[in-house]
Order: sequence, then structure tokens, then C-alpha cells
Amino acid sequence: MSLSTSVVSLRKAEFSDLSDLLEIAQISFVQAFTEGNTPENVQAYLSEAFTPIQLEKEWRDPGSTFLLASSGGKLVGYTKVNLAAAQSDIQDPESLKVARLYTLEEVWGKGVGQFLLDAAIEFAKEKGKTYVWLGVWEHNARAIRFYEKNGFKAFGTHPFPFGDEIQLDWLMRLDC
Repeated sequence: MSLSTSVVSLRKAEFSDLSDLLEIAQISFVQAFTEGNTPENVQAYLSEAFTPIQLEKEWRDPGSTFLLASSGGKLVGYTKVNLAAAQSDIQDPESLKVARLYTLEEVWGKGVGQFLLDAAIEFAKEKGKTYVWLGVWEHNARAIRFYEKNGFKAFGTHPFPFGDEIQLDWLMRLDC
């Protein structure tokens, strides 16, 4: 599949999108995190974080926004951004957290992730935020390189419960 951002569209998720959003969230998470993790821990996290009830709760949170990327009428990625009240760790009213940014494996390296990150940064600027931050698994070298290429700098770490283990996420920041 060959893509360019000219054929990728972006829109804010609506309630009617939740079923499709849940499907892409689950698939893209498994694609991103199966390597280096036990199947039991991946399944445990899916069962906790990616359920219809949890996704609807997050969607209804006024501090969270889901942005969907589509190509040819098919969802290929999404990002979830959180304003201060919906953030973990920092909860700074000057910031926007990129809580999730996932694409389907079939579009990895084709600009969809960049398209979504650019949209999240633009969203932050529109909301008058001074910086964007996120957490990324310390063993996700591909994602870390992507964020570093985009100017994000590590500024700390936090524990991330994942199944029966506690993993470490790097906290990364980009000034707007």
C-alpha cells in the first residue's frame, strides 16, 4: 500500500465511530506491542484498556479528543490527545499529552504517524498550549526514534503497569 498525506484524511471521532475505533485500537496495539511482551500481558492490557466501556468513557471525557486518520475510506490510524484534566503524571494546563498514537502495521513508514503527530501538535497550538508531551515504552526504539526525529526530548520516566509486570516509559516533550 502506498500512501501520501494527500490521500489521508483526518477527522475528530464521533460516537458512531467507537466500534471502528475500538477495532483499530486493538489491532494496532497488538501489532505494536506483541514483540518483546508475553501474549498474556498483551491480552491483559487489551482487556483493561481497550474495551467498549473504557473507550466510550475516554471518548466522553471532555479533556480527551480522538483524531482519526483514514485512507480510501478505511481507518488506518488514530491519536488520542488529552488536555490537563485528563492527563496522567503532569496535568499542566499549558500542555497537551499525546496519550496514544497508533497506526496499522500496513502503513508503518508511509507518513500516517507523522500526519497524526502533526495534527496533535497543531491541535495543541490551536488550544494555546506551550508544549506537547507523551510517554513511550523504553524498549520501543522505533517510536523513540520517530519522536526524537520530531524534536521530542526525554525529560523523565514513569512506571507503566502492563499485565503482571511494571514497564518503564520515557516521558518526552516538545515545545510548541
